[in-house]
Amino acid sequence: MLTKFAVTNYRGFANRIEWDLSHPANYEFNKHVIKDGVIKNGIVYGPNGSGKTNFSLALFDIEYHLSYKWKKIDYYNNFIYAGDTTGIVSFEYSFRFGEDIINYNYGKNKEGKLVEESLFVNHKNIFERKKNYFRIDKNQFPIDESVERNLEDNANNVSIINFLMTSFPLSADHYLMKLTGFVNSMLWFRSLDVREFIGLDTRVTALDEFIISNNLLEDFSKFLYKVSGQKFEFVEHNVTDKEILCVIDNNTIPFRLLASTGTCSLQLLYFWLKRMNEASFVFIDEFDAFYHFRLAFEVCKQLFNLDCQIFTSSHNTYLMTNDLLRPDCNFILNNNKIKCLADCTDKELRFGHNIEKIYRAGAFYDE
Repeated sequence: MLTKFAVTNYRGFANRIEWDLSHPANYEFNKHVIKDGVIKNGIVYGPNGSGKTNFSLALFDIEYHLSYKWKKIDYYNNFIYAGDTTGIVSFEYSFRFGEDIINYNYGKNKEGKLVEESLFVNHKNIFERKKNYFRIDKNQFPIDESVERNLEDNANNVSIINFLMTSFPLSADHYLMKLTGFVNSMLWFRSLDVREFIGLDTRVTALDEFIISNNLLEDFSKFLYKVSGQKFEFVEHNVTDKEILCVIDNNTIPFRLLASTGTCSLQLLYFWLKRMNEASFVFIDEFDAFYHFRLAFEVCKQLFNLDCQIFTSSHNTYLMTNDLLRPDCNFILNNNKIKCLADCTDKELRFGHNIEKIYRAGAFYDE
């Protein structure tokens, strides 16, 4: 699981900003949102322009050199903080896999080239590379001097992790296998004017075709009714059909012509829900941009009952309720900080408290 992430000098974040998921509070309710002592689910709030999207993209930067999965083509546009374009963007990740604690840190220049990298496992330095410097634990990874010199120079900016993964036979339970397996299963997506995603897949999928070819029409219909109360009568299709059709008064019409923007967003969510058993960590950016507030609540209930780590960003404070999460799982991102509500007040927050009302009254500090 991801336990901590920090980034410095990235886009609008001139200073270091850290997100710590490893210290949940001792609440006795909604314990399912905590897993193995780590926060499993949460919602990130913040004013417009506070950096919610950019922070989530920074979190998924690791995909761009450790994973071959789908990426955003324009990601490295405006990559580095505009006030320090000659410096580097620093990323820090902490993971927990069973008894292993992995700390992976690296830096990139404004073009996104990897210029420094280090890995610690259970506080032991496995390797470290900086400009004109390289060291590696040769007890674990014996390499000759010529290879070591090439890695020190590393003119093609290849990740040391990727080099080790392809150069040494590793067991399935090796920490590098666990780390790269987790990264390859991370998923970021959103559905605004343009649907975008990072990770988990290598191709763009036509949603209608996916639902038809997997015989999911009835299941999709039940999903729409359960979360939104909408009823659609779909035409029975052959698995080779390309478009979902609906029946209205004995006439057929394509689903895409009937579906609202919010319903189209639900179709995208449904597609990813069918894939989330493969996911390790999910971030849905502005997941409820087109949802009614009650629909957003129902969607969150489904998401947060899944086994993987899932987080969303939102402006909808209706979701800021102990009926859904807990104060330590609602985060405020603002002024280059990200803090949970439990850390934004000196008062004891209990299950019966209306934390949305407290938030709207401005009672949480450092927002």
